[in-house]
Amino acid sequence: MDRSLYVAMTGATQMMRAQTEVAHNLANADTVGFKAQMSAFQALPVQGPGMPTRINGVAQGEGVDLRSGAGIQTGRELDVAVQGEGWIAVQAADGSEAYTRAGNLQLTPDGLLTDARGNLVMGDSGPISLPPATQVSIGNDGTVSVVPTGQGPETLSSVGRIKLVNPPANQLALGSDGLMHLAGGGTAQADPAVGLKSGVLESSNVNPSQTLVQMIELSRQYELQVKAIKNADDNAQSATRLLQLS
Repeated sequence: MDRSLYVAMTGATQMMRAQTEVAHNLANADTVGFKAQMSAFQALPVQGPGMPTRINGVAQGEGVDLRSGAGIQTGRELDVAVQGEGWIAVQAADGSEAYTRAGNLQLTPDGLLTDARGNLVMGDSGPISLPPATQVSIGNDGTVSVVPTGQGPETLSSVGRIKLVNPPANQLALGSDGLMHLAGGGTAQADPAVGLKSGVLESSNVNPSQTLVQMIELSRQYELQVKAIKNADDNAQSATRLLQLS
């Protein structure tokens, strides 16, 4: 394969992958607690006989922009936003502990506290369960308190505390379920320094305008790579015709 054709083909492939990532971010610009995802690529020599000059672009893995999104006032008693660094612990679909910044919490008919995707919110000793109540409040430290149905406000009592963690960023990895997990497995320790703000949600940290500009730039780069592939093919055909004439 012609070297220029190979380089252009590799570049076009990586531009397509990058466009997929940017499109995913743009689609989640309004998703509560969403963190922009970033793909990293590395140039690696192709191994094997006769391949010493071939360099391939390989996806290094997905990174995550951990910067906080803006706060949105909702006034809803089950909406919470993590203040500063930290995460809310939830139980993933496979039973493992995972972490999220999406604080739009819900209650199941059985009284279990979940995130918006149905993952159980973890407390100090397992999933948090609430009795039938007329009022639910979540404190800055994650303490969940309720006024039982049929009782007065003076009966407000704690039923659990949301597990809040803050492991080092380099120990976290984005899972295929969209939640953060400890890269080496296991669970993070609760961190009392992590706080919540009730009645507020953290918006996505994706900037739609910047992301749209990024998508346009990637599209142009992809078009340039495709044009380079066509030029390399045209040159190869011209060279073939010249050889046939000679």
